[in-house]
Amino acid sequence: MQVSYSDLFAIKHERDYHEEIKAGDFVRTGPNLFPHYEVIAVHGDKAWVRNVQNGLDGVTNVNRCRKMEPA
Repeated sequence: MQVSYSDLFAIKHERDYHEEIKAGDFVRTGPNLFPHYEVIAVHGDKAWVRNVQNGLDGVTNVNRCRKMEPA
């Protein structure tokens, strides 16, 4: 059985407040400051995100996305 780093150290990635996430938003996931992602699309509780540094795409839970303040 594998135990994730998050489980081992009881790291909570989900945010405990409501925030509307939509396509075009820039977000980070979890409590970390990096990496940064652009939201490509949202469907239900999933978000398609693109890493702005290396262009890699991924899918994550919307409740893990935290909007970034405009620069």
